[in-house]
Amino acid sequence: MTTLRTPSRRRLARVALVQALYQLQINPTPCGELMEQFHADPERLEGADMAFFDRLWPTLCAQIESLDPSIAAALNDRRWREEVNEVERAILRLAAFELRYELQTPMRVILNEAIELDKAFGAEQGHRFINGVLDQLARRWRRAEIVGVEEDAAKKL
Repeated sequence: MTTLRTPSRRRLARVALVQALYQLQINPTPCGELMEQFHADPERLEGADMAFFDRLWPTLCAQIESLDPSIAAALNDRRWREEVNEVERAILRLAAFELRYELQTPMRVILNEAIELDKAFGAEQGHRFINGVLDQLARRWRRAEIVGVEEDAAKKL
């Protein structure tokens, strides 16, 4: 029997960040105004790590345009704007931002969170696509961390 765990406060903040990114795509709104909308609706951030949300959102929102070319370059067989749906685009943007700028968060945590978010909200089997794109970005931005993980694995053999 599987035990259902309550999502962590950090995961709930990531859900809200993905929702904000999604909303921004559907209805472009200034970043500060969108943040105010989330704060004005207690259900949107219920149980979430508010400090995490508040710390990430302004910078994440401002960095979207600079992240998109890196994400697009990691796509093997899809066109970023035309073929990646809005939910997966939002998840990729959040995870790419964390990989690039949230260096205190382990790469594996970021990848796992993105995969779990996609399993919950994305297309069927979309988590495989998310994993492949983020793996390429991690190899570019977190090379030292990947080498460390590979060395640890080799020591265990």
